[in-house]
Amino acid sequence: MPKPKDDAIVLEGTILESLPNAMFRVELDNGHKVLAHISGKMRMHYIRILPG
Repeated sequence: MPKPKDDAIVLEGTILESLPNAMFRVELDNGHKVLAHISGKMRMHYIRILPG
């Protein structure tokens, strides 16, 4: 089992828009807008992510 990363950056935000190829436009709680994607177990288990 892989060791968890101690240097991971964790932020929370709201999905504004769903884009092709499992990409999302996200507004973070601090007001910044970023382009994000799903990865790892969320992609493997087909976990759905909805805007809002």
